[in-house]
Amino acid sequence: MVFKIILLSLILSVTIFAKEFKIGVLYWSMNIAGQVAMKNGLEQVANGLNVKLIPFVAGDGINGIEKQIKQFDKLIDMKVDAIIVQPTDNAALVSPLLKANKKKIPVIAYDQYILGGELKAFVTSNNYQAGFLDGEYVASKFPNNKKLNIILVEYPHVSSTVERVNGFLDALYEFKQKYEILKTYEAVEPIQGKIVGKEIVKDFPKKGSIDVIFTINDGGGLSVVEELTKAKRDEIFIATIDGDPKSVENIKNGGLIKIDSAQFCGPLGAEAMKMTYDILLGKEVANHVLVPTFPVTKETLSIYPGWMGPIPKSFIKTWNPNNVKWDSKLKIVK
Repeated sequence: MVFKIILLSLILSVTIFAKEFKIGVLYWSMNIAGQVAMKNGLEQVANGLNVKLIPFVAGDGINGIEKQIKQFDKLIDMKVDAIIVQPTDNAALVSPLLKANKKKIPVIAYDQYILGGELKAFVTSNNYQAGFLDGEYVASKFPNNKKLNIILVEYPHVSSTVERVNGFLDALYEFKQKYEILKTYEAVEPIQGKIVGKEIVKDFPKKGSIDVIFTINDGGGLSVVEELTKAKRDEIFIATIDGDPKSVENIKNGGLIKIDSAQFCGPLGAEAMKMTYDILLGKEVANHVLVPTFPVTKETLSIYPGWMGPIPKSFIKTWNPNNVKWDSKLKIVK
């Protein structure tokens, strides 16, 4: 009897591991380089597993949001084993997520979350940390009694970019840096970034009228930098987020960008794929995981490995007045 139970258990295990899982993947944009790196990290892991990916790309703007809703519904109708999604909007995907929940299809989100419904897991960069690192570095480079004139280039439609702005402003407050937000603009991809860059030059033509520009990603931020560089606005201190190789090169060459809190895009996508596969195998996974972001500055260029990682060891942030360490560990929220 015991032998039969063991044999049945072995047969079930072989069946589970032999099955090829169909996994739908909903990507946001292929125009934002960091998101392409996330896709590459995800697919590299998938290549070593017994899975078949069914990928869709939504695209940018309102059209991308509407397209992703339809793509999500299509994957549900295809009865895939799981869905991995990089949401284009926090609220727009609530309805298809609830539909997937009803059909018992596990949904794993990365980079952004979805406001309603149940996600089996959510993995993203530590976006609050990214903004905080930028604000901390800005505060270290200016006297506390100087009131900074700041421009924010934001994108208030997804969780990650909102958290980055919160972290940035909280760091300025914590380090007692006076500031005034002159104006906010919206850009997350190159076309809008170019438009915003031109608007900033037009709105603030006088040199010295802007001290700092904080951009929530390199997707839009690099185009802003390009327009400001053309206008010879080399007095402006730019803090940004993502870790695009072009941004890193700008820091290396002494350009306008002074800090870029880089995502480990490859490991982020890889973690989403690993968690999904573990869920399909019936394993327990953390519900919410944060991948650390790395402060790329002239002081840290030599130890930054690039988007695809690996994540380096902790080190002391020499610009922090208390010599606090940068933490390299993944953070389990719950």
